[in-house]
Amino acid sequence: MPLLNRIQTPSNDGSRQATSSDRGSRPTTHRAPDIRGNQDQYRELRRHLQSRIIQDLDPNVQVGQDERLRQEIRRLFDRYLAEEPVALPRDARERLFEEVVAEIIGFGPLEPLLADESITEILVNGPNQVYIERGGKLIKTTVRFDDEEHVRRIIDRIISPIGRRCDESQPMVDARLPDGSRFNAVIPPISLVGPCMSIRKFPKRRLTMDDLIRFGTLTPQIAEFLRACVLARLNIIVAGGTGSGKTTLLNILSSYIPEDERIITIEDAAELKLHQEHVVTLETRKPNIEGKGAITIRDLVINALRMRPDRIVVGECRGAEALDMLQAMNTGHDGSLTTLHANSPRDALARLETMVMMAGMELPLKAIRDQIASAIDLVIFVERMRDGSRKVTYVTEVQGMEGDTIVLQDIFVFEQLGIDENGRVVGRQKPVGIRPKFIERIENAGIHLPPEIFGVDRLRPW
Repeated sequence: MPLLNRIQTPSNDGSRQATSSDRGSRPTTHRAPDIRGNQDQYRELRRHLQSRIIQDLDPNVQVGQDERLRQEIRRLFDRYLAEEPVALPRDARERLFEEVVAEIIGFGPLEPLLADESITEILVNGPNQVYIERGGKLIKTTVRFDDEEHVRRIIDRIISPIGRRCDESQPMVDARLPDGSRFNAVIPPISLVGPCMSIRKFPKRRLTMDDLIRFGTLTPQIAEFLRACVLARLNIIVAGGTGSGKTTLLNILSSYIPEDERIITIEDAAELKLHQEHVVTLETRKPNIEGKGAITIRDLVINALRMRPDRIVVGECRGAEALDMLQAMNTGHDGSLTTLHANSPRDALARLETMVMMAGMELPLKAIRDQIASAIDLVIFVERMRDGSRKVTYVTEVQGMEGDTIVLQDIFVFEQLGIDENGRVVGRQKPVGIRPKFIERIENAGIHLPPEIFGVDRLRPW
């Protein structure tokens, strides 16, 4: 596949196109001006160089030959910049070169932000506002796009390789970057501030439970308990707010699934990275330009049941697929995992009820709650604290029904003790002193947890 097929020439934004007279040298009789302080001239120079380089790039360079491509861009860049009547010191020349490379084969102004591993989220609100999340805090950056058309070009560059589109007829899009980072974009008319992007970065190094323990997200005791729950094939919901770390925790919990089991993962945009060999990854599909051909999470859950799964892992449950998920859990597909947005463990089950009603089956509320109580074993609630840290604040057992009410029992809770002088949340995750009713299932799986994990005195009878 020729290289030029994957390079997007900038839209007609008023930049000057190369002509035959441009290619000759331009002798100057005066000292060339330094344009670093003039953003308009600097931007025009970058656009002009970019346009000439794209026009003259060797079409025989193939996709994947990134080093050769970079060398070719460097050769053309040095040649054409020498013809321009401007003066740039070495550091400014290097910065301009990297910007040109990013515009031709990368994601433009986002490239340095994507390369910074300390940044966990990138938020673009139109061409003139770019925020990042670092250490759990939002920070406004000095990064700018040229104009709204510039933002649109970067959006198109991200989504076109995976066959998605974002235009006036479909002004919202979900996608993923090549490294697995989650991407969302909205454009006018639904966005009144211009094209917007949200990128939840995928860590280059796979996080483990030891990392979460080191971050203070949970304790070694909670980690040992959750590992036992996955191995014992309990059905688990990871609930929490936006950006609380639900998907990260789900990914880590999924790593405990034994190698000899067949796992089906179902997501809107594939983010889960399971290390097991026998994993089938399913992803939804948006409708085509005629509004047809959409494949939903619910379609995939239903189809997954025909694929002989040992475990079904749904990236996020958010609609009518909740009914099919519950039915799968209640018909022999134990050990399933999913996430959903909620404000507490109790609220997670209330949201699950609402999702089941969205399936249009007109089931009585009592029947829905019976399904939930018999299907779900454990709710893990994760929360993003005011200092930006993420913590498991509740590990709650679903014990069954009492009348028309689902009975919940906390196993571990986070107790906040205050805020230290640096603004960090101070607290502790502690067991409540009650062992779960499903402890027998864990022991039948050959796993024996010491009573101290649950805050139970060893001398006290179980």
